[in-house]
Amino acid sequence: MNINKLFNKEVMSLETYIMFRLKEETARLKEELTAKNRAPISLSMGAPTANPPQRLIDRLKELLDEDGIHMYSTPKGEQYFRKAIAQRMKKRFNVELDSETEIFSLIGSKEGIANLVRFITTPKHEEFEKDVIMVPDPCYASYLQFIQCSGAKAYPMPLTKENHYQPDVEKIYHQIIKDGYKAGNIKALFINYPNNPLGRSTSKEYVQSVINFCKKYDILLVSDAAYCDMYFDEKEKPFSIFELEGAKDTGIEFYSFSKPYAVTGWRLGWVCGNKDVVQRFGKGKSTIDNGIFKALQKACAEILNSDEGDRYIEEKNKGYARKQAIMVKGFRELGWPIDEESVPHTTFYLWLPIPKRYDSAFEFCEDVLRKSGVVLVPGNAFGKHGEGFFRLSFVCSDEQLQEVIDRFKADGFTFD
Repeated sequence: MNINKLFNKEVMSLETYIMFRLKEETARLKEELTAKNRAPISLSMGAPTANPPQRLIDRLKELLDEDGIHMYSTPKGEQYFRKAIAQRMKKRFNVELDSETEIFSLIGSKEGIANLVRFITTPKHEEFEKDVIMVPDPCYASYLQFIQCSGAKAYPMPLTKENHYQPDVEKIYHQIIKDGYKAGNIKALFINYPNNPLGRSTSKEYVQSVINFCKKYDILLVSDAAYCDMYFDEKEKPFSIFELEGAKDTGIEFYSFSKPYAVTGWRLGWVCGNKDVVQRFGKGKSTIDNGIFKALQKACAEILNSDEGDRYIEEKNKGYARKQAIMVKGFRELGWPIDEESVPHTTFYLWLPIPKRYDSAFEFCEDVLRKSGVVLVPGNAFGKHGEGFFRLSFVCSDEQLQEVIDRFKADGFTFD
């Protein structure tokens, strides 16, 4: 069969998601690496490796025996699930949300963002007729694929040390128009703080300016808050956009259970905010799926506002802070120029420059994998402004992290 004729050109241009490509290459090299005492250690995927809270596991097992728990739910989410989310948003951010109109369940925030992009854009082939979504660069790699697959334009907003990882959205807006795209086709602006891949947070003052910008030009503000509960310093405690004036007028926010509770494979999340956007989004979702398994909803609804859930997050954050310290100390010993200002206090990522002797991030990461068995992600996988950098996730054991540093030392991977 001629698949070029079968699939649209946007889908035909897609590559397998970078993390799965890395997993495939690692599996291919595993036997060879193990034979030379360099069994693969993955610092690529942003996925907690610890078990979920024990109470969450035990409660899920109990719920499997509940009458009717195996039956269809609803795309919107069970009422108890949405009420628990509203309670959590009030407790965590002091934000009031209507569980009936301003909250909608998701099969993970990734699914929700992908569907949002599909719903708000119209595929167009002429470049300057395309709908535009403003995205951070570097950014979560899936944003770019969602937008590409929808026949829209991902317009980069550079995140650099020089702009303090806070792009000038007004300046970029006018550059989009100058480049030839239509103002009326600029549909949305994505922000992601704490940020993947940089691990950076931001200030309320900056986000307020973005909210004001989006209201001024009638652009949807999309906040991806997947890492909002991952922080090591109270001074950088992440916040919701809905703590700020006017956010509900123009914005929605995506949340995930994956990172705070280590349930990446369970696939739960929610979107909340502007009721008109949430409700219209929900109508589209109602044609696609039948909601989340009810046992997962009930168990996770209970952990959201429990003391056990809060203690779990607190303990895991202490662990990530310790793991970060291991990696920062180790890479400093290897010559990487890491000053205190460049060490983030959120997420489980480090974003570091490649040694100058390498021509590209891909070349460096490939060399590290083949010689040392350590899986890193080249920065340009997250956008063109990521070239010259790499991302690592410190999610494995402390012993494995120290082994990474030891291998780098033994195999000659220094910054100089």
